[in-house]
Amino acid sequence: MQIQVLKSKLHRVKVTQADLNYIGSITIDSELMVAANLIEGEKVQIVNINNGERLETYVITGEKGSGEICLNGPAARKVSVGDLVIIISYAILDFEEAKTFKPTVVFPNETNNSLNV
Repeated sequence: MQIQVLKSKLHRVKVTQADLNYIGSITIDSELMVAANLIEGEKVQIVNINNGERLETYVITGEKGSGEICLNGPAARKVSVGDLVIIISYAILDFEEAKTFKPTVVFPNETNNSLNV
């Protein structure tokens, strides 16, 4: 049996931009991506702490060290610049492997830097 478990989480990052006219996705600072074990194109769930919205999209690599968290396309309607969001990815693992798997959880500061894992 396989189950879906938490793989990675960026907890309480601040939205820095919302670009309605982009084709879609979320752009994330590449340093944050590395810290959270995320890759470009990976499916993520976005949970908006400010308004309760939840959505799924995929990751685009942003500029290293920029602190960028930009919701693009239709997802831009689900956030406001300054909102705090949680970015979550999941993995499908064998049930026994899942029992010992340790997810990567990152707690950035208010400028989306100074990573605490």
